[in-house]
Amino acid sequence: MRSQRSILPLNAARRSVRAAVAAPISGPASTSSAPVRKDERGFVLKEDGSYDLSAPPPFGLSDIREAIPKQCWEKNGFKSMAYLAADVAIVTGLAAGAFALNQWWAWPLYWVAQGTMFWALFVVGHDCGHQSFSNNRHLNDLVGNITHSSILVPYHGWRISHRTHHGNHGHVENDESWHPVTKSMFDKLEKWTKLGRLSFPWSLFAYPFYLWKRSPGKEGSHYDPDCDLFQPSEKNMVLTSDAFMIGMLGLLAACTAKLGVAAMFNLYFVPYWVFVVWLDTVTYLHHHGPEDAGMKMPWYRGEEWSYLRGGLTTLDRDYGIFNKIHHNIETHVVHHLFPQIPHYNLVEATEAAKKVMGPYYREPVKSAGPLPVHLIEPLKRSLTEDQFVADEGDIVYYQKA
Repeated sequence: MRSQRSILPLNAARRSVRAAVAAPISGPASTSSAPVRKDERGFVLKEDGSYDLSAPPPFGLSDIREAIPKQCWEKNGFKSMAYLAADVAIVTGLAAGAFALNQWWAWPLYWVAQGTMFWALFVVGHDCGHQSFSNNRHLNDLVGNITHSSILVPYHGWRISHRTHHGNHGHVENDESWHPVTKSMFDKLEKWTKLGRLSFPWSLFAYPFYLWKRSPGKEGSHYDPDCDLFQPSEKNMVLTSDAFMIGMLGLLAACTAKLGVAAMFNLYFVPYWVFVVWLDTVTYLHHHGPEDAGMKMPWYRGEEWSYLRGGLTTLDRDYGIFNKIHHNIETHVVHHLFPQIPHYNLVEATEAAKKVMGPYYREPVKSAGPLPVHLIEPLKRSLTEDQFVADEGDIVYYQKA
């Protein structure tokens, strides 16, 4: 069962959603008194006949919830443990095989494969953070601390900031992680911050630095229990995850002393950075860069923002052969709205929910082959063009300097 702390923001969001849906729908950027055009289902249309996806939708969060089959909400701890066991077995097998083979040509293959599996382990811990791994919170937090510390992620520090992200996504000031900077803030950023945060490919290595220093405009660290991310009652949780991290660093030091620097460089260090690239790429693409280059994703302020409207600005993607490997993280829209749904039920839940969402669900382009190379273009385009938003305005879009 989720904690009361995680339920309260969602309840508040639902009230905001109901108010937004009940209110008259008006054009987001228009000052004209002309009547708003809608299609037969109530979706707002622009002057050119396309859908205005920045406008409040003609459905509520409860409508999507009711469309999702009941079985999709059921958590199965044994099934989740089975997925985890499979991941651990693959990670162990890859490391043992590569170490025994120890051939120059095999190491690059190992780096990519193991880094991908580290990313899969992160997704398991991610489910634990949302309490969708099982119905037992203590089990979820134990598994989350173990899986995340094994890849140098502070479980509770990340879990709490990620909860903030889910509860505030789409809000210019209140979102966490990949939130936009304003024009005035962008102009003040140091050269190296712009390079590391807003340029390809350097942004794909940002995650460890985000954990340590957070995003531009945010203060504190995921390792600091006194950071404003955390409530006083969460201090011991943050310290617990810090202790797990220290234990993992000690284990890595012992393995390095036993196996040597070169072996650990190949076995762990390079796969770790492959994992970081996976994490930054996937999380960025779920919130930026529609595959339609002419489409822009809205960001909100003030009364224009709601939990529902913010969640509807997220994107599903198709990752080819990796969809199942990384536990259906590609089904991001429904996950963002209802993070309590287990990953193995997200595909079915998405198929049901998108019938309600209509044009607000942006159907992902399917990968033409096993590797999702089609995502390179929107990734590079967005990192190049999506640099800041206006300092004022309740509905804003990314701009380029």
